[in-house]
Amino acid sequence: MNISIAQIIVWLIVGGLAGTFTGMLVKRDKVGFGRLKNFGVGLAGALLGGLVFAIFNIDLGLRDIAISLQDLVSAFLGSLVFLAILAIVKYVRKKKGGAESE
Repeated sequence: MNISIAQIIVWLIVGGLAGTFTGMLVKRDKVGFGRLKNFGVGLAGALLGGLVFAIFNIDLGLRDIAISLQDLVSAFLGSLVFLAILAIVKYVRKKKGGAESE
């Protein structure tokens, strides 16, 4: 699989947009988590969402748009899943830490 510079640029744009939307939704704030964290969440979400969509062969029929709306949707949903996983890990770690101190 050959990856072009244009594809990388599109992934960065899609990841940034998805992270911003996700941050705004989760934090209920116009800024979200802040630019860098929004971007990181978006990139992780784009990777996770793209992987999930590929594994389950999900096709929303949105590929005709230049920066695929399907890519943006999968990155957004992947970002939400990524944040849910982080919240679960944080909860489990906190619970383990609380149990040890008792």
